[in-house]
Amino acid sequence: MYPTPAGMALWIVGQDRSRRCYFDRQFRPAFYVRGPLGELRRLGRDLPARIRGLRATLTERLDLWSRQQVPVLSVVPPALAAFPAAVRTVRQAAPFLDLFNADLLPEQVYCYEHRVFPLAYCEIEADGDQICSLHCLDDPWATDYQLLPLRVLEIRPDCPLGNPNHGGKFSVEVKADGNTWLLDESSADEPLAQTLSEILTRYDPDLILSEWGDSYLLPRLLRQAARLGISLPLNRDPDRKPFRKRDRSYFSYGRIVFKDSATYLFGRLHVDLRNSFVCGESGLEGLFELVRLTKLPLQYCARTSTGTGITSMQLDLAYQEGILIPSQKAQPEQTKSGLELIVADRGGLVFHPKLGFHENVAELDFASMFPSIMARFNVSPETINCGCCDNSLVPELGYSICQKWRGIVPRTVAPIIAKREKYKALKKSALDPAQRAAYDARQTAMKWMLVTCFGYQGFKNARFGRIEAHEAINCFGRDRLLGAKELAESQGYEVIHALVDSLYLWKADATAADYDRLAEQIAVATGLPMAVEGIYRWINFVPSKTSPRIGVPNRYFGVMQNGKLKVRGIEMRRHDCVPLVARMQEEVLDVLRGASNRAEYLGMLETRAQPILDAYIARLRDGQATPADLVVSKRLTKYPEEYAHATHSAIAAQSLRARGVRLRPGETVDYLICDAGAKLPSERVRPVAVLDGNILYDRGEYARLLREAFQPFAIRQV
Repeated sequence: MYPTPAGMALWIVGQDRSRRCYFDRQFRPAFYVRGPLGELRRLGRDLPARIRGLRATLTERLDLWSRQQVPVLSVVPPALAAFPAAVRTVRQAAPFLDLFNADLLPEQVYCYEHRVFPLAYCEIEADGDQICSLHCLDDPWATDYQLLPLRVLEIRPDCPLGNPNHGGKFSVEVKADGNTWLLDESSADEPLAQTLSEILTRYDPDLILSEWGDSYLLPRLLRQAARLGISLPLNRDPDRKPFRKRDRSYFSYGRIVFKDSATYLFGRLHVDLRNSFVCGESGLEGLFELVRLTKLPLQYCARTSTGTGITSMQLDLAYQEGILIPSQKAQPEQTKSGLELIVADRGGLVFHPKLGFHENVAELDFASMFPSIMARFNVSPETINCGCCDNSLVPELGYSICQKWRGIVPRTVAPIIAKREKYKALKKSALDPAQRAAYDARQTAMKWMLVTCFGYQGFKNARFGRIEAHEAINCFGRDRLLGAKELAESQGYEVIHALVDSLYLWKADATAADYDRLAEQIAVATGLPMAVEGIYRWINFVPSKTSPRIGVPNRYFGVMQNGKLKVRGIEMRRHDCVPLVARMQEEVLDVLRGASNRAEYLGMLETRAQPILDAYIARLRDGQATPADLVVSKRLTKYPEEYAHATHSAIAAQSLRARGVRLRPGETVDYLICDAGAKLPSERVRPVAVLDGNILYDRGEYARLLREAFQPFAIRQV
């Protein structure tokens, strides 16, 4: 669905599998203006004279913070297409008044108002292409729903390495209905845009699933089609052109982030797997689950953060209850003294792990700790220090929590927690591997929504965020983890490690039943659900690279009794790890997972793991490594010309810039290390996009990386 001059357009797949576009011309969402009553009356008289057909009436809506009905001016534009102009007119006519519900996506508001969601099973009545009524027959909270059988066309660049925007030949692989085409511009009889046009016409896909489609494939194909006068029907809607959203770089939580451009289609769906966090973590199953819950348009949901998704769920709840929705955070941080800031401005509780190799260690986790705190203790921006309750329920800080109003955040997260638990149970009981994978993908997508809902309480642009709520959640988390630690120690357990919402415990001769019993006792004592994540046959906590006597909270690997391998913080988990190094570590861990105790581990390390390292180094020495094995991917922190030192990533970026490639901070550059010690910087590394047939790499430097990555497997006791 998307807004058009004719109203809201909805593409419907009928029971006969036909695809057809309908329009809701009656949909005219309202926005609200708040301010002095006299100003509202004046504005209500002036607006209809400025915009013909506009309705402006005084009414009341609920203010979330005071929980009182307040007078507002309801403004209803004459048509959906006039909504932006009406908002601009109000801002110009009354710049000091507050606007609410004024910057929501029209598609979101349509779903809120009609209680529908993308991919929902609906019943419609229509007169021609005009929707007369729309009823949703689906439930977003269902777990046994059937997904619409979409016709899918897959398209990706036929290039093995790196970002195709940085160079290389224009070659494309296309798949549809079991058929595969390899389109190479250098050898094709006709332009690639012409061939793709014929494929699109023949198969008429609902979903174009691409890799590098947003920034490279679709824009390049569209430019070629425009230059040669080719009709390329990427859209089903003949009246619309694909919409491109520009790329951008921004600073977030201490690092530069690059957001790639996006190409949106109309009448079809386009999802770029390389430009979608949700799809990267949980695939299309996870994306479809989030679309059903959040009511966000599918193409937008694929490219935005999961935090935006849970915000949309909060906005939906606010919309249904007539709560005014601000454009941005309306509650400033309360004034605090220096001593109060020392107490308040802290995160989760973290203990340094006891270094080295440990056996029979159990990991006990609070299930969805921070969301559970919000739901269990009613932590929400409007419930913290509400003014009507004085109870000092928040540990350490003494903040009060409202006992008369159920907060908008707890009411949002509680059903998500419950549904995720259902999916986890269904995954355990499912016999069909495909169904089990689908349940896992859905619960993973929901996990990421729950993870971000905590951070959004402190996010500066969160509509319903408030830093005091963020602080309260952290206080509850620290208090409950410390209480769990003390309870475990009182029963003779040794705390090997503790990390925000997890405890790693050991006790001589403790059984699985003992650990389960302890988890139940902690859950009762803390009021939060806790479970045994697993019992490790062995776990190895790895020291810091800079301080070998100090452990790193999230740097370890171990094997549970069920054979599951858990790895955190070593090279293979990093996005910039050389593929050859990652595969070496994976092979070593696959061997070591067979060890049952310390003695077996040490034996396997010497007799089976060390030969794996030696074989990889020999492969390098013999020149058998390929560019795909050796590529290094690094994120730029500034523009190429701003680098003052010749780091490898700076050299690669400046080399690409010299070839006309546009790079922005936050983008990733891919290169090979050719001669790390060369005097000329340009000879040290080469971008993979400019590699030719003669591949030379620095065997000594890559061997050093392999040896360095083997070091964590050694056992260190301090």
